[in-house]
Amino acid sequence: MPKVPSRFQRGFGLVETLVSVAVSAIVLTTAAPSLQDLLVRRHIEGVADRLAADLHFVRSEALARNASVRITFHADASGSCYLIHTGSPASCNCTAGTPSCSGGAVLLRSVAVSTAHAQVRANVESILFDPLHGTASPGGTLRVTSASGAAVHHVVNVLGRVRSCSTASLGGHPAC
Repeated sequence: MPKVPSRFQRGFGLVETLVSVAVSAIVLTTAAPSLQDLLVRRHIEGVADRLAADLHFVRSEALARNASVRITFHADASGSCYLIHTGSPASCNCTAGTPSCSGGAVLLRSVAVSTAHAQVRANVESILFDPLHGTASPGGTLRVTSASGAAVHHVVNVLGRVRSCSTASLGGHPAC
């Protein structure tokens, strides 16, 4: 028996393909801003969580070493950074994102943050953690902020405890 040619073609035609590409493009362009916002929020949350963990690290390191350990903050046009070290506040810096210490200070950890995603700002130059009691001197407020203004604040009190809050419901922190 001879084979009868099928009236229906299999696959997609040019018109169907172009319509699906156009619909996909529209969906992606409407979703892109919210995805960008989500990425920025997640980056700020990541930097803020790292800073909170490092604040606990400074306190525990002072107790473990039985020596004063400090966290020092720097910011310039290229970005911001913070350093965990021994010695005076001026003994360590991170010029152009490169950490360095002098005068017998020991650098324990450094974190650089680019201005493209977030900034770490502090109302104090440095916070010293005492090895005997784990206290902090002076207390201060540390802010991780984005260009849009969303921020996570870490408030370090003189007892060395950290309380966190957020201006934009970031990371499950309560509102500031």
